[in-house]
Amino acid sequence: MTDLVDTPLRPLSRRTFIKSAGVAGASVVLYAYLPGGGTEALAQIPGGTLDPTTVPKFVTPLLIPPAMPRADVICSRGKEIDYYEISVRQFQEQILPATLPATTVWGYGPVGGGKKHGRRRPDLHHAPSLTIEARYDRPVRVKWINELVDQCGNFLPHLLPVDPTLHWANPPGGAAGRDSRPMFTSTPEAYTGPVPLVTHVHGAVGVGDESDGYAEAWFLPDADDIPAGFATEGTWYNFFKGKAAAKFGVTWRPGLAIFQYPNRDRASTNWYHDHTLGMTRLNVYAGPAGFYLIRGGPAGDDAVRDSRTGRRATLPGPAPQENDPPNRRYREIPLGIQDRSFNADGSLFYPDSRALFDGIVRPYIPDGPFSPIWNPEFFGNTIMVNGNTWPFLEVERRRYRFRALNGCDARFLVLDFNQIPGVEVWAIGNEGGFLAAPVNLTATNGNQLLMSPAERADLIVDFTNVPVGSYVLRNAGPDEPFPSANVADPATTGQIMQFRVVHRMGRDTSTPPQFLQLPGITPLPGETFTRRLALIEQAATGFNANGDPVEGPVEVLLGTVAPEPNTGALVWTARGWADPVTENPAVGDTEVWELYNTTADAHPIHIHEVKFEVVNRQAITVDPATQTVEVVGSPQPPQSWETGFKDTVVALPEQVTRVRAQFNTPGQFVWHCHIVEHEDNEMMRPYRIGPPQPGQPTARKRC
Repeated sequence: MTDLVDTPLRPLSRRTFIKSAGVAGASVVLYAYLPGGGTEALAQIPGGTLDPTTVPKFVTPLLIPPAMPRADVICSRGKEIDYYEISVRQFQEQILPATLPATTVWGYGPVGGGKKHGRRRPDLHHAPSLTIEARYDRPVRVKWINELVDQCGNFLPHLLPVDPTLHWANPPGGAAGRDSRPMFTSTPEAYTGPVPLVTHVHGAVGVGDESDGYAEAWFLPDADDIPAGFATEGTWYNFFKGKAAAKFGVTWRPGLAIFQYPNRDRASTNWYHDHTLGMTRLNVYAGPAGFYLIRGGPAGDDAVRDSRTGRRATLPGPAPQENDPPNRRYREIPLGIQDRSFNADGSLFYPDSRALFDGIVRPYIPDGPFSPIWNPEFFGNTIMVNGNTWPFLEVERRRYRFRALNGCDARFLVLDFNQIPGVEVWAIGNEGGFLAAPVNLTATNGNQLLMSPAERADLIVDFTNVPVGSYVLRNAGPDEPFPSANVADPATTGQIMQFRVVHRMGRDTSTPPQFLQLPGITPLPGETFTRRLALIEQAATGFNANGDPVEGPVEVLLGTVAPEPNTGALVWTARGWADPVTENPAVGDTEVWELYNTTADAHPIHIHEVKFEVVNRQAITVDPATQTVEVVGSPQPPQSWETGFKDTVVALPEQVTRVRAQFNTPGQFVWHCHIVEHEDNEMMRPYRIGPPQPGQPTARKRC
């Protein structure tokens, strides 16, 4: 087609870089968008046929996810292991208020619901799912089961439109074509076959690669009607199956895998979700995700001291535990915040055309570079917390502990407590557990906290001085890629949930956060190597329905940065998922990874297998014509809530973000952007710790 003449791939120029966050020598401000703090609300963002302004708010009580029941406690090689059998199923759930239709979703839950007192429990599958409560240095073993089948044992197709033109799991490709980008002679329809799944515990440290949820270790359900010639598992599944058998004496069978987590990391707030190649955005949006909390150990709650007495401090609690009695009141509560869009019949809406994002309707693959269904980012027009739209929570005038997760696909949240008079908010932890010291967000950060997709925050919210009444936790983040001078629609996505403050019953015996002495943090060793890495967005010119040219993203990539031999200029090179591994630390090495963001968006970068220190950020200049970057200005330290250890970091545009990690577990892992639309279209790279493993699969060439 002639359109192809005008559609070479090039760095994206469609959005102006946000200068206020990247000016040479300027401090990095992660929660204000304009000089002087000015903002502007956008119009309501598009979605399904359900108008979000018609959805009643604050009529559904917040669901507090129970603890996941264990199937057993087993003893292996002299060590007790908490054993779970967890499956993903399809079911209906009342996500919208009860006056509106239920929604078909997927969710994790215990197989059979478990048993108690000889009776079978009700089905506990839910979206989001129950919380896995793990103990420090006590392994957890999980049999993850793909039960996306109907009552007759036939596979269930995806709830959402699957774009088969990406580099994805590709079961129809068979053993030779799985985990590849297929070739087409005409623009294909959405894939409607059996759904591959593989679970990743996000934040797990020290886990073997066979249990990490590698994107090419997916498996189909053990359905009766898998089409002939389909691959039923990913490229790495059988290799990891053999490793699991040798390490743990477990047997994987069709439709399942058995992973084991050592839990030797600091006490922390982790979470679990699907991680299938090229489908993570869709599989997670359909529902399967849940919290995974590690408690105890030298950096657990018992190690927190009251600075006034030197004795053990008391944090707000209790949290849900297995076999809790009904109607127990909790004061440690996980908050999984996600955005969704719905249709009038209650079904989930996710776009089935690239046109939703920027109006591009051609040239689609194979006539041009644009995938017909994939959208570069997606922003839902309703906010959901723990599986309900705009819920409410009754709280007393006392302190509460909230473990917050940004579980959105692409939306950066700015938790805004400013509409709650008298509240005081303290950050005490992030993805890597407790911070070096409590951070008073009310006093130092304008009562706000930026959270990129996949980041977690351990917060103490003190309602002691809040007048009795109802107040809204707001979102001051944008309805578009971050950073932005715009804020979310104040009538919809600018609201998260409601707190109904009532009088306190009894004493508040928790320690005031300003007196919390958090466990000490042992810094990582000095780095032995520094890697320069790039975040890259490739664009081309397409056309809208009127035939007007429109510049738009084609794919988002990671890459390497190296000095040009003659000039020393730092030149970036894009790398795809199937390109050979370029990040290969030796076992035990400590490295600094420099993330040069050449794009117009901020990217939450997640590195599997490790928790890292945020070292600093520094401004860069970006020259798309020569694909070079230059470091300018002075390094700026991490934000106060980024101290300690993290597994996801915000890499701002026109900046290099530096993190330090120690790589102690050999194997094949990944690093990627956690805007999942980016992750699913090349912004994920394999990396290896140590040498190649005997018998491991070989990389596929990128088409």
